[in-house]
Amino acid sequence: MLTEKKFNLIIVLGIFAFSLIGYVINEPYFITLATKIVILGIAGCALNLILGFGGMVSFGHAMFFGIGSYVAAISAFHSMNGETIDLIFFDFNGSSQMLFNWFLAVIFSMFFALVVGSISIRTSGVYFIMITLAFAQMTYYFSVGWTKYGGEDGLSTYVRNDLFSINTMLPLNFFIICFACLCVVWFILNWVINSNFGNFLKGCKENEEKMRSLGLNPYTLKLTAFVISGAITGLAGALYVDLNRFVSPTSLSWQTSGELIVLVILGGSARLFGPLLGAIVFILLEQFLGEVTENWQFWLGVILVLIVLYFPKGVSGLIIKD
Repeated sequence: MLTEKKFNLIIVLGIFAFSLIGYVINEPYFITLATKIVILGIAGCALNLILGFGGMVSFGHAMFFGIGSYVAAISAFHSMNGETIDLIFFDFNGSSQMLFNWFLAVIFSMFFALVVGSISIRTSGVYFIMITLAFAQMTYYFSVGWTKYGGEDGLSTYVRNDLFSINTMLPLNFFIICFACLCVVWFILNWVINSNFGNFLKGCKENEEKMRSLGLNPYTLKLTAFVISGAITGLAGALYVDLNRFVSPTSLSWQTSGELIVLVILGGSARLFGPLLGAIVFILLEQFLGEVTENWQFWLGVILVLIVLYFPKGVSGLIIKD
């Protein structure tokens, strides 16, 4: 059994080593898989902040993933074709710079998380699940009807955005960029979870009335965590656009929200990098089971049922020593 710190280190180094192996044997697909794992892991860890540590089961986190994706894609699209965006007070020409598009994705995701969270967190239980799902479905159907940016067919950006003088089209370079983002997200979430704020958030999960008796406001604590989670999920969405050079309404769908929850359940909730392990398991199952049968999701469902019944702490619970 490993401590959680050793577990996190092994998981991160394992993903990095896997990408290097792909580079050495000249297999870009391995690097792409590692990059996808990192991006989904970032989104899963963001959701885990409110689900695993805050007890808020959001079934609409695809909204922030999709908003981050669309904001970054639209900015890159307008930069590419030279068409300006009329923002009432000024015109915006778009940008091909990753850092700027990440910033936009995070800001927009934070704003929507603040609006959605301020309403949703007034509810709890199944009502919280359904209201977050409802907001996500509204943004999904809006994107389907947004024909200016591809509607149901999606929007292509063709090339990746720029970051300083790095050739982002090289798979290993882009993986390292995403890996660096993962490390920054780890630092932020580790600080948040182990701070007084994180302890109070965990306390709200266990007993909100007790937190109120201590003079704390559970609503404010949960809303703050919700906004942080939405911002990081939006960053993951922006990275995912650059990986695929394409965005579609699928990124906003309830299936995407479900996949993020699956990552948390597979890897283990209330573990900092549990969802990252969940992303590894999910991607590997998709690859190996997908080669055996088209209905690989059925077997994924069987595995999820077994994990929920017999391993409630997820795969990480078999590895980490409490």
